[in-house]
Amino acid sequence: MGQSCGKIVTFGSYRLGVNFRGGDMDALLIAPQCLDRVDFFTSFFDTLQSHPTVTDLRAIEEAYVPVMKFKFDKIELALQSIPENLAVSDIGLLKDLDFKCVKSLNGCRVAEDILNLVPDHASFRLALMTIKLWAKRKGLYSSIVGFLGGVSWAILMARVCQLYPEAAPVTLVQKFFLIFSNWKWPIPIMLRHPEDIPSADLGLPEWDPRKSLSDSLQRMPILTPTYPIRNTAFNVSVSNMEVLIREFKQGHVVCENVFSGKADWNSLFEPSDFFHRYKHYIIIQAMGGDNQEHLEWSGLVESKIRILIEKLETCLNIKCAHINPIGYSHVDKETHPYCTQWVLGLGIKKPVDPEQTVILDLTESVERFVNIVYQRAASNSKVSRSIQVKTRHVKKYELSKYISSDILEQGRRKRRRS
Repeated sequence: MGQSCGKIVTFGSYRLGVNFRGGDMDALLIAPQCLDRVDFFTSFFDTLQSHPTVTDLRAIEEAYVPVMKFKFDKIELALQSIPENLAVSDIGLLKDLDFKCVKSLNGCRVAEDILNLVPDHASFRLALMTIKLWAKRKGLYSSIVGFLGGVSWAILMARVCQLYPEAAPVTLVQKFFLIFSNWKWPIPIMLRHPEDIPSADLGLPEWDPRKSLSDSLQRMPILTPTYPIRNTAFNVSVSNMEVLIREFKQGHVVCENVFSGKADWNSLFEPSDFFHRYKHYIIIQAMGGDNQEHLEWSGLVESKIRILIEKLETCLNIKCAHINPIGYSHVDKETHPYCTQWVLGLGIKKPVDPEQTVILDLTESVERFVNIVYQRAASNSKVSRSIQVKTRHVKKYELSKYISSDILEQGRRKRRRS
């Protein structure tokens, strides 16, 4: 693009060279100062909406990093909010940007720093793609519901690469599980110490548990190597942390079996047994609207599931609230042609007395979640009153009413082999 028009810079998995077919492409739109973020979310949005090959267009202005998501000619894209300068590498230029633009720009800067801080790009990329595939198969790849997103997985693997700079990719994968199954959280993961990170002394908000109570309460600090430092895993819940550590430990066992000749690498990528692990589940359904409105509505509901998890964790007799990050389509022929649903598994505490009946009272937690979602929807002009969110407490044997038998059988076959 010409200098007067600006340019597009990629970051995330695409920039790191570890994207999969069907994955999204993270890109930053950099424009002259005469354009503003308002233009991005109004006139540019309208232009994209009228384009014949753009589908599933969503503008999420209130996100931590304002973002526009869409599919272009069947390719999924996400363009971040517009910064006000064309240069991305000079840290001094951050002083001319507002904080939202700094957060957008940092996606590119973090990706560049990660590549600069790993000793062997080829080994890093192959090992990271392996871990990303494993995380997706185990239902651990999603920051929006409180697991880990792409940048967190990249930082974790980059740290392993720093510790073992000459290791082959298979060894890096093995060491990944060894290290993080034994990590003493909340000791932070850092690719370089804060004092070694170039800083423009702009007073921008940074992760600092000494000054911030909320930062000190975060469970899995996985820190960016770029000013301003932030925790990429700030929204990991108690339950999700438990699930992550459990899967790290299981991954370590599998790797040990592979190296000892007791298993092959395919066993590492076995589908999760999520749908057979628990006796109780909650079905969360976002229903209503036309296709475009349902995209907005389902995205809003998904972004608030973490609130439900936090509420359930305070319930008597609930040990773990484990969310499956995949949103499944479900057709409710009676009322709603558009319905997306998520499934949350409930780990129940064992009673002290084996004869005692465990009582689950989820009413208050569920009602608070539903109320918060509807309150948020009321302030969203793109969502009408025709939308609904429903929750259903079901037993394991009732899942077949909501989840296809093909999906349920994947986990069942795994349990039979184990």
